[in-house]
Amino acid sequence: VEVTNGNQPQATVQVPFRNRLMSIRKDMNGLMASYENITKPVRYAAKSWAQTDHKPTGVNMSRVEDIQTLEDYAKPLLEVLESFGSDDKVILVAHSLGGIPAALAADMFPSKISVAVFVTSFMPDTTNPPSYVFEKLIGSITEEERMDLELGSYGTNEDPLMTAFLGPNYLKNMYRLSPIEDYELAKMLMRVAPAITSNLTGTKSLTEQGYGSITRVYYIVCGEDKGISVDFQRWMIENSPVKEVMVIKDADHMPMFSKPQELCDRLLKIADKYA
Repeated sequence: VEVTNGNQPQATVQVPFRNRLMSIRKDMNGLMASYENITKPVRYAAKSWAQTDHKPTGVNMSRVEDIQTLEDYAKPLLEVLESFGSDDKVILVAHSLGGIPAALAADMFPSKISVAVFVTSFMPDTTNPPSYVFEKLIGSITEEERMDLELGSYGTNEDPLMTAFLGPNYLKNMYRLSPIEDYELAKMLMRVAPAITSNLTGTKSLTEQGYGSITRVYYIVCGEDKGISVDFQRWMIENSPVKEVMVIKDADHMPMFSKPQELCDRLLKIADKYA
């Protein structure tokens, strides 16, 4: 089963035995990053598969202006979880900005989450607004590191919202160890997208009863990530501890391209353990 809102998957749902494995990724390029390298072997093991994508990315022509809240941003994912039966549970696998809508989904549907896995992903806590980790990273990068990352705005003067666009140089840094054809496709699909600031998410933190109650067993650190540095990944783990940390030493920000077999092996091991 595939549930899409354009061409980029927001969430990949696999069903190993009785559990579903759901992979949530969100960048601005609308690319099915894991389709050939990750989904085929995991699809074979998991038997079934579904995908949704965040709005607005890739060929999904939703307007940025239509995204006024984090719930708007994560709507396709939330609809998939809402459609599951009361006895269904999912394993959430979040990548990059997908960690924030994944955390929101876990906060809203904690009884449907078996375990959450964050793959070089923004990982919120239960003390600060969900946007805190993203805003902290944006505030910490230097002009040299920012390169051609473009931050813009939309909304009103009373309620301004931020957009982000990854220029080709910034994007190349994220795909630095990935095959050139994957970078070129990502560059073609790049779009302006909402940035996850507190004006989008609100100032309330996620709850201990919701997001805080789920099992966050794994954070997969990518050792050559220049999008979310190893130091920042480690800081997020200290800020919101998980039960176990895995490392893919030579993976860039896109491990589904740079180290697909290593990522696939870890996901299948987790799925087997929690199925």
